[in-house]
Amino acid sequence: MYQTLKNLTPGQQVGVMFVIVFGLLLAASLSVFMLSMREFEDHVADEKHRDRIHDLSGLLRTSWAMIFVFWIAWLAGDITRLVLFGVGSFFALREFLTLSPTRQGDHRSLVLAFFAVLPMQYALVGTEHFNLFTVFIPVYVFLALPVASALANDPTRFLERNAKLQWGIMVCIYGMSHVPALMLLNFPNYSNKQSAFLVLFLVLVVQTCMVTQHLVARKKDSPLAAPQISQSFTWNSWSWGMAAGSLLGALLAGITPFVPGQAFAFSFIACAAGSLGHLVMKALKRDRGIPIWRGQGKAVTGAGGMLDRIDSLCFAAPVFFHSARWYFGL
Repeated sequence: MYQTLKNLTPGQQVGVMFVIVFGLLLAASLSVFMLSMREFEDHVADEKHRDRIHDLSGLLRTSWAMIFVFWIAWLAGDITRLVLFGVGSFFALREFLTLSPTRQGDHRSLVLAFFAVLPMQYALVGTEHFNLFTVFIPVYVFLALPVASALANDPTRFLERNAKLQWGIMVCIYGMSHVPALMLLNFPNYSNKQSAFLVLFLVLVVQTCMVTQHLVARKKDSPLAAPQISQSFTWNSWSWGMAAGSLLGALLAGITPFVPGQAFAFSFIACAAGSLGHLVMKALKRDRGIPIWRGQGKAVTGAGGMLDRIDSLCFAAPVFFHSARWYFGL
């Protein structure tokens, strides 16, 4: 499969991946639909079955949304692409902070986060200032935002309030901004026309890991690793998810600048960061007292559950980006 994909032109690779990805998603959606038609006489068993179908449907909707965003990003120009992901960061941060009560003294910091930090981060990505882009938020913003809060003269829960804001910025802006940054890396002997495939590669391996982990965990054959945080995370299911995502990455090496061994390693790294990052975001949700960022039938915030769709990607993208950049010396 590696040589077959490598020997195709970029246009042919696009066509093949379009058919494969949407074909698999369509098949999975039809399978879930057929399973949803099944009924049980036992009420408890029927409720559990409905819950499983609901969770699987949510994972599929997330996969459809991510793949749809990829194709838009691939078709769009560089500026449109950055704006698209910037808008995604805006709504994700808005959603995160809506669930983290703020005070009057936080307004300066919030304005800076949304209208200074966010556009500046994406501007650094667009101009390929990767060294500054890497440290801008974790160093300069980390130090500057508390100063703005301190000047507001409100010491009540100062550390807690600033920690929440900085967490939101790191996940929703810093993590998300690494996705379009992948398309700007110049790998040797790898066409810029193919750079969007790195995003597709990342999305596919991480989502495969998450879906596999979820399906295996449903068997309930292993003790929960963190039962107070997640009812679906076990080390057994996590191992299966890691294996599935990494093997898929090796199979898709032909659309990347990697050979199969490298693709397996980078997929493993991305899956580990994404799946464990998803667990961290679950812990944050439990701290906020909500099961999901999006409520049952009604959004917890006006952003429509953005974080439920991108949380694993926001953790996987920075690790994947910097690992590849360091390994290839870009």
